[in-house]
Amino acid sequence: MNFFEFLKQNWAELLALTREHLLLVFVSTFFAVLIGVPLGILLTRRKLLQTPVLGIANILQTVPSLALFGLLIPIAYIGGIGAKTAIIALTLYSFLPIIRNTVTGISGVDVRTREAATAMGMTDRQILLMVELPLSAPVILTGIRVAVVIAVGVATVAAAVGAGGLGTYIFRGLRQNDNNLLLAGAISSALLALFLDFALGQFEKSFDYRKRAESTRRKFIAVGATALILAIFGFSFIQKPKTKDQNPTETIRVGSKDFTESIILAEILAQLLEKRGIAVERQFELGGNLAHDALRSNNLDVYPEYTGTAYTAILKQKPITDTNRVYDETKQSYAEKFDLSLSPPLGFSNDFAILVRGDAARKNNLKTISDVVPISKNWQAGFGQDFMSRADGYQGFAKAYGFNFTKQPREMDLSLTYKALQSGELDIIAGNSTDGLISALDLFQLADDKKYFPPYQAVFITRNDKAEILRETFEKLTNSISTDEMRRLNFAVDGEKLAPKVAASDWLNAKGF
Repeated sequence: MNFFEFLKQNWAELLALTREHLLLVFVSTFFAVLIGVPLGILLTRRKLLQTPVLGIANILQTVPSLALFGLLIPIAYIGGIGAKTAIIALTLYSFLPIIRNTVTGISGVDVRTREAATAMGMTDRQILLMVELPLSAPVILTGIRVAVVIAVGVATVAAAVGAGGLGTYIFRGLRQNDNNLLLAGAISSALLALFLDFALGQFEKSFDYRKRAESTRRKFIAVGATALILAIFGFSFIQKPKTKDQNPTETIRVGSKDFTESIILAEILAQLLEKRGIAVERQFELGGNLAHDALRSNNLDVYPEYTGTAYTAILKQKPITDTNRVYDETKQSYAEKFDLSLSPPLGFSNDFAILVRGDAARKNNLKTISDVVPISKNWQAGFGQDFMSRADGYQGFAKAYGFNFTKQPREMDLSLTYKALQSGELDIIAGNSTDGLISALDLFQLADDKKYFPPYQAVFITRNDKAEILRETFEKLTNSISTDEMRRLNFAVDGEKLAPKVAASDWLNAKGF
């Protein structure tokens, strides 16, 4: 499918994501202006506060966006997953240009103008409202304009915490190696930033007394921009699926991590619950350990996980290869430490897969990881951040097999390592054994002949207060998904570009569920 065919088929979803993106930007900017402008005015009256307040605003803007989202999630009443956390983070990022430009604009008013106003008998409040703010309005609006453009860019990262927006397409495109999704998300985000920058620029200039002659045209442009935004909001609700009212007595918040398999498993669970008449709130595509954090902070009820990941990355235990022991110890520790429950295994394991290009494997007759060690000294390795940092990851792996790469392994987003390996930028990566991209990109999985990696049985993790409600569905899914079935499901989404909800529905129908 070319890009224009993709847009034709997915325009409704793209508009819905644009609407979500606009909402995040507008609401966060509104709060930033509501707090930032009065604070900036206060700083012009209390100049001793300027350095510490602007210093804090500077620090807030230097914190990486995803890190800020992660820090906010566990905070009661403030954090959590979804739009609330994103709006708070975007508001914090918007403070600096708004506060700084408010201070600069008011401080830049000619002192003789203030003296004249005072001589006319104006109070400080009247001087502020009738002299300083009107004269400094273009500078203040420039700060708001900069804040809006910053918010449009940072809001793409908000998709990692389940807040939606155009970042959903960008992350999904990286994960599925789909340029159409990447282009749709990136181009729409860029056009949105340019459009809002232009529209606010026209609005800003209408306040400039030196350009009043053009104010009518600028106001017309501003009205047209507002009408276009309202049209996006209106059209985005067209073709919105209507859910059948089943009078649900319970709502389950189902989450997933930000990769294809996790989304499919979460969708399978969600659809089974809906067939039982249970309302489901989906919070998919959460980055890193956000799903676990959301579960502990009561922002999620259940999400798919892997025993090896829980055992090593969450519980910080040393990797072991005994499948039953990993499951039993993880189940017991989760109940004692986190008050969380594990479902029975789903039937397959998604182990770490050490991958090379298929042509390289065939040329060098590579079968196992040990086969690669003698010829890999000058290879460029690349691994996801998760693999590089966890106990069962790179350090132990390299030591167990005796790897000694001359070049420092590149640490990068996991979804990008597949593409980099296919294009020849990397020579060896660590992927996932059930990933559909392995066959789609002609990659080869090397056998773990030294049995280094622990077992990664797929399970669901749930809050104990929801365990009884989910028990029936968990029992139905116990040992119901084979490794081959999971690989086919992943390929259906990553290779054949099927929507996860469709792939999940097809599997449920095929299994008689």
